[in-house]
Amino acid sequence: MTMKTLRALTLALVTAGCLTAASAQGLRPEVGKPLQQAGELLKANKAKEALAKVREAEGVAGITAAERQTIDAMKAAAAQRAGDWAAAIAPLEALAGRASGAQLGQYAEQLASAYAQLRNNAKATEWMNKAIAAGNNSATIKQLQGYLREASGDFAAVARDAAAAVAAAEQAGRRPEESDLLRLADAQNRTNNAAGYASTLGKLLANYPKKDYWNLYLGRLPRKAGFADRFLIDVLRLRLASGTLTRTEDYMELAQLAMQQGLPTEATRVVDLGYKAGVLGTGPEAARHQRLRDLALKESAELKDKLPVQATEAAGFKEGDGLVRVGSSFVAMGEVDRGIALIQQGISKGNLKRPEDARLRLGLAQLQSPKTRAAGVQTLRGVKGTDGAADIARLWLIVDR
Repeated sequence: MTMKTLRALTLALVTAGCLTAASAQGLRPEVGKPLQQAGELLKANKAKEALAKVREAEGVAGITAAERQTIDAMKAAAAQRAGDWAAAIAPLEALAGRASGAQLGQYAEQLASAYAQLRNNAKATEWMNKAIAAGNNSATIKQLQGYLREASGDFAAVARDAAAAVAAAEQAGRRPEESDLLRLADAQNRTNNAAGYASTLGKLLANYPKKDYWNLYLGRLPRKAGFADRFLIDVLRLRLASGTLTRTEDYMELAQLAMQQGLPTEATRVVDLGYKAGVLGTGPEAARHQRLRDLALKESAELKDKLPVQATEAAGFKEGDGLVRVGSSFVAMGEVDRGIALIQQGISKGNLKRPEDARLRLGLAQLQSPKTRAAGVQTLRGVKGTDGAADIARLWLIVDR
């Protein structure tokens, strides 16, 4: 855990100017000189050497109250900078005992951080509460609250705090902090809040579309209640587009599903990408990969001649599904504008078995043409349903950003 522990007061005391001012207020030379040297060492990022100089000053006989205040501040600063949290505790507690108001809040924050670093969570909580009571609600205090609640196992409280932080960012029109979303997702997972966890994963993916989040989200999507198996090919397409399709069997499955849906050109492209990635064409299954590649190439060449005939036949059907299917094939073959026109004709014809599926295919086709990309975004935003069509549409909008 990273914690900002050095506040303005202790940082100011490392400067020679402040030490000179302190000297004028009653520091004897035998005390002031090593403290001034400690300040210069801190400025040079030599914290351990600075701590040794502070201890030299501390060893002078007859330390006055003014000298003790400066020694404690310098010792706390040097110890914290050196990562010697145990050495920082005593001077910080002494400083806190002589402080009030905002200054007490700063010292209490540093003590809470130091005790947390030492894994003394009871004392860290005690000083954190004192900091809050003194009016300190800094980002470090909020971070400590989350850390200490996690350490105590109070994940319901962690979820409440993280959810509040996410909601506040969203209401202000800001992107939620990734750390808040991660804390929320972890707490929801630990408290078996499956719906909340899925929602937060979606927000993580939308705001921070990293491969890890794509893997998590797409791995869970097919298990979502009501998700239709016919969209499994779309999940694999999203994996390919997001750079998370890595396994040989996944490339093969995507290519085979494309073949089954009458899209051999897409299958050819997928197999070629698998070869390029080095996951196909090697190993004991290399011959099988090549057979699939050859078959996809053969059927793709044959389909090129068949599609115009299929389009004419589909135009005569009462239902529009045939035109949507043929239009999607034209899109897969690279004739995007022609395919879009056919899909639109199919939607206009009506009597569709699955209207939302047709709108999904139209939106995905429109995204592929610069002329219709903006329309594609709007089409995908309008896709509805609970069987997976709306999920797929929303995820493609993230990929396409």
